[in-house]
Order: sequence, then C-alpha cells, then structure tokens
Amino acid sequence: MLWIPIDRSLDIPLIRQVYQQIRERILNGGLQSGEKLPSTRELSSELKVSRNVILEAYDQLSAEGFLVSRMGAGTFVAKGTFLEQNKKMPLFYSLNWDEDKNKNEHIINFRSGIPALDLFPRKTWAKLSHAVWNDTSTSAFGYDIPEGRPELRQVLSRYLAKTRGVDCHPEQIVITSGATQALTLVSKLLLSPNDMVIIEDPITNDIQTIFKTPGSSLYPIPVDEYGMKSSLLPLNKSPKFVFITPSHQFPLGGTLPIQRRIQLINYSRKTNCYLVEDDYDSEFRYEGPPVSSLQGLDPERVLYIGSFSKILSPALRMGYLILPSHLIEKCRRLKWFSDLHTPSLDQIILARFIDEGYLERHITKMKKIYKKRRDFLIHCIKTTFSNEVNIFGYSTGLHLIVELKDFDFSKESLKQIEQSGVKVYPVEGHTIEKGKHHNQIILGYGHLNNEEIKEGVTRLYEAIYKC
Repeated sequence: MLWIPIDRSLDIPLIRQVYQQIRERILNGGLQSGEKLPSTRELSSELKVSRNVILEAYDQLSAEGFLVSRMGAGTFVAKGTFLEQNKKMPLFYSLNWDEDKNKNEHIINFRSGIPALDLFPRKTWAKLSHAVWNDTSTSAFGYDIPEGRPELRQVLSRYLAKTRGVDCHPEQIVITSGATQALTLVSKLLLSPNDMVIIEDPITNDIQTIFKTPGSSLYPIPVDEYGMKSSLLPLNKSPKFVFITPSHQFPLGGTLPIQRRIQLINYSRKTNCYLVEDDYDSEFRYEGPPVSSLQGLDPERVLYIGSFSKILSPALRMGYLILPSHLIEKCRRLKWFSDLHTPSLDQIILARFIDEGYLERHITKMKKIYKKRRDFLIHCIKTTFSNEVNIFGYSTGLHLIVELKDFDFSKESLKQIEQSGVKVYPVEGHTIEKGKHHNQIILGYGHLNNEEIKEGVTRLYEAIYKC
C-alpha cells in the first residue's frame, strides 16, 4: 500500500498534498517506472479522504506525464520520469554576500558617496508621486523611448546650463539607470578589444572594471592636489578617450584648473579621442566659487555623466549621459538593448521635482548640513590625532582624505580597525600603480551624524595605535 502522510492542519489543500508527494517519489525513484499505483478507491480508503481527492491528484499527474492509465489494468508510473537529484543548497546562500557586514549597527562606516538618507525629501517626493500617478496620461504607463522622457531631458538641459555650465540640447541627453549604466554605455559605445583608455590614478575600482571589460587596457596618469597631471599625457598613444573627474577628483579631491582643462581639450583634438567627464558630486562645493563643467568648453569632444545618487538617493537609480551629436543615435540603440528605458513615471516625478525648484532648495539645505559635518570631522581628526595627520580633498563632495604619517593601511591593520568597530577605505585600493598611497584613507561623512563621527574617529585612533 502507498503511504502518504496527510496533515489537515496545513493550508495546503489535500489534493495538492497527495499530488506533491506522489510526484516527488516518482522524480526521486521512490516509485519506479512501470510500478502500479493503488486504485483511487483503495488509496482514498487508506488515507481517509474523499475519492475525488485522489481522482483529481491522479488526473493532474497524468496530465503532466507522470502516470499512465491502462484500460482494465490500473494506473502506472510512466517511463522516463526519474530525475537524479542534486544536493539542494539553501535558498539564501547567494543572497547574503555582504548584507550582514553592511547592516552591522555596531560598526561606524565611513563609506564615501552616501548622502544623508534620513533627510531625503520624502513628503515632497510622495506628493509629486501621488500627483503623477493620478494625473499622468495613460501613454506614460506603456513602453517608452530609450533616451528618456522629453520633459525630464528638457528640464535637465536648462538646469545643467544654469548650474554647471553644460552646453547641450535635450536631444543630446540619454537618461540612464544611474551613473553605472552611463559608464557602461560609454564603454560599449566607444571601446573594442585592445583599445586603450587614459585614466586618472587613483580612480574607483568599479570604473576600472567597466572600462577593462571589453578587453581594453588602462593607461594611468598620476593625480596631484589639482587632479590629473595633464602634462604627462602621452603624445605617442592613440587612446579612445581620457576619463576624468575634473570638478572633484575621486578619491583625492582635486579640482582641475583651467590650464589643465585646456591641455586636455588640445590633447583630445590632436589624438582624435574623446574626453569622458564624470561629474559625480560637484553640487556640494564648500570652498571657493562653483566650478563649471569641462563639457561646456568643447561639447563635441566631451561625454558628460551625472546622477542623482549622491544629491538625493542611490535608490532612485537615475542618471544621465550627455553626448556629442554624432553619437546620439548609436547610444539610443545601445540603451534600448540594455533595458528598453529607465522607469518612465520616476522620470516624470524627477522632472517636476527639478522644475518646481525642489532640487535646488534641497541642495542648498544639504550643503549647509554637509559642510557642518565636514568641519566637525576635520575638528575631531585634528583634535584626536594632533600633528600626526594631513587632511586634504575636502573642498567638495561627501568625503575627505586622511594621510597618516609613518603608517601603512595594510589588510591586517584594516582588519584590526574594523574589529574595533569602525570601517575605513584605503586609497591604495583604488590605485592602478601600487605603493604610492599606502598611508591614506577615504573618510565619507555625508550619512553620519556628529555623534557617529566623533565616536568613529576615537575608535580609529585607538585601533591604529594598537596596530
């Protein structure tokens, strides 16, 4: 007799319980091909369930090919239904890659580039979102164009001309799912195997990976307190483009002066290459007047990338790529093949957020807050470490650099620092040519309050002098 445990306390219907257990036994070989099953009357009597339960379970298994019925002979397991079972892995094994570490509430994490997420303008965004979802035409709920909503591109072109000196028509803008997609589109648009990219050194690892993925090589140019050393650009090379962060070099924080910007543009003209400008957080400038974009000096040579991850929130996944006119159509096709288009309704909400002045007011508010946090962090470092450190790269953005005299931020020392309850990020981890920045760390402060900043610096000091 076929024994099938039935649990009437479960929410799973009895038919489903019978079906699943017979199916599982057939697949794992517990019931073998050609084996006869009990009649529906016998099994219903044995399990103390209605015969209709067994009839429906058998019918479902027959419809899926697990069982065959022979007139006058009964119901049998069909041929070819055994499946060798692999060892089952826990469902969660691939989902917790760094989750516990990122959510450890006891660690003060000086990660760079994270805005004050608790100060995101939720009420304003919710109000605009409610209006958009209620008032927007039905057409916005369908498939859209890959380059992005016209209303957002029009608002962006006006906003960037006013605040960043960007010279572009709305048609030159492609809305992307964050700066990462914009960088990936640039890579696909311009690079082939064996091509060369000239790049700042140091520069974030993610960008290095994106540009190396097509099989390209990276030619590093060192960075000083003013950004890329443009005098070291190689005249005997033929790069596809030069990648730069001229308004706020990542991670060292320099701002590229006009003389070096002109050198870069002249170099791109001589070598017939492009310049790719990543303007990732220049809205938050605390020292000196605002710095205009490189793109405004030569719009047909410069590809300009920006996003709202650091201004508003990384969760929005909203960025943009501004292209020379002759690259627009090819980039639109690449964007279409990538993800069809960035979510339309989110674009409309953002367009209204910018057009109605909320973005500028938010930036003005946050600049004051971030400047206070930056100043407090500098005060804590100087008070705690005295004359043992240099601090630089703090004129713009959400991070600064601390250089410690006679110390090596090695894997071992970084591990000990983290075990002391504070996480910092070495500049050396973002370098191409190793060994020049071993005593420097990046401290992000945008997402930390004063209490966390003070405690984090104290823990860092104590951990360093245990090393």
